[in-house]
Amino acid sequence: MTTMKNKYFGTDGIRGLVGEDPVTADFMLRLGRAAGKVLAEGDRRSIVIGKDTRISGYMFESALEAGLSAAGANIALLGPMPTPAVAYLTRTLFACAGIVISASHNPFHDNGIKFFSAEGEKLPDDIERAIEAELDQSFSTVPSAEMGKAVRIEDAAGRYIEFCKSTIPFGTQLRGLKVVIDCANGATYRVGPSVLRELGAKLIPIGNDPDGLNINDGCGSMHPEFVGQAVLEHGADVGIALDGDGDRVIMVNAKGGTVNGDELLYIIAVARQKKDQLQGGVVGTVMSNLGLELALKERNIPFLRTPVGDRHVHQALVSNNWTLGGEASGHLLCLDRTSTGDGIVSALQVLEVMVSQGKSLEELASAVQKLPQTMINVRIENHGNGHGGTDISGSETINAAVESVQDKLGAEGRVILRPSGTEPLIRVTLEGADEDQVNQLAAELADVVRAELAG
Repeated sequence: MTTMKNKYFGTDGIRGLVGEDPVTADFMLRLGRAAGKVLAEGDRRSIVIGKDTRISGYMFESALEAGLSAAGANIALLGPMPTPAVAYLTRTLFACAGIVISASHNPFHDNGIKFFSAEGEKLPDDIERAIEAELDQSFSTVPSAEMGKAVRIEDAAGRYIEFCKSTIPFGTQLRGLKVVIDCANGATYRVGPSVLRELGAKLIPIGNDPDGLNINDGCGSMHPEFVGQAVLEHGADVGIALDGDGDRVIMVNAKGGTVNGDELLYIIAVARQKKDQLQGGVVGTVMSNLGLELALKERNIPFLRTPVGDRHVHQALVSNNWTLGGEASGHLLCLDRTSTGDGIVSALQVLEVMVSQGKSLEELASAVQKLPQTMINVRIENHGNGHGGTDISGSETINAAVESVQDKLGAEGRVILRPSGTEPLIRVTLEGADEDQVNQLAAELADVVRAELAG
């Protein structure tokens, strides 16, 4: 494990507790000016801004808008909009960049900023470093005649809804399919249900009443048991659980069983393979369950692992000229459909397979026999900038404990220690054949890590 190379940017933008540096209004003002200077200098195309439903989003939207205008950048305001919608609209509005105000699956009291390039992709490292360098410069304002102007894109939601529907074969109907969708009281609370209704699904929406404080609160992809309960109560065929900014999806079968990103990747990959539309293989991460790797091997589908993070998955897909990859958390990339992780688009790919093959979600996912896997989060105190990055790789105590645990798990077991890129946590993950042993050893190793951090 290594420390973060950037001062502010983590693995998924800038994120932290609202009111604590750098997630403050004055920092966002300076960030807006710095981003405008780097991304839009000499370019009259707009920078689009979208946000999720957190109450702090209003404050940060205004601060970013002011900073961008001060740098001479034009602004297109989208309002509450899923992260992947911002990526899509950045491309189709021919903007020079996109900004999302969101902390994804985190609680409402966190917030953050993500950037997209003009192509709707995450910014490369050198551009992030250029923005950080500009942040160190004194705040300045261009002459009044050169200041940026802001407009609101009134039809943003409709544009994105039509795009989502276009990612499955024309004429696909979800009629007869009863679907529960949990919008996590987040950015998809309007567009998610609209997409499914327009495709004909009999819909039960939940988690679609945001109040600024309830985003991800006991709902969404972090709490699939919530949508699972609703599936059972309503006798639904399938449940869809999105996260607060709409770039992740976890699904639930008709029996209330959770179907995570590994299984969803398998379903999409096999369907693509049957249609001769799977370009190359599948990219997962070190957290992808061994069961996914073995199931893909049975289908002769190549599989690669990367470090955790959709940025790494995306890089591997592009370098191999593949199109399908993702994480067990439900952050899936279908690059033959869109440029970034999209919970609604990913769910549609699975629903289309269910309809076209006449199979249940449980049946489609049954080939993936997951090994027991458990993860324990060890909190890092005094974490400063709000994301992980603590380097514990040099700890002899922890390294010895990891080696001991690996020996006990044997050849089929895996031990993964990594700092979260979005929260002040060390994630301790174990996988093995014996669930009781995995849980016990994970707890023991987490205690070692906790004690070492405290010391």
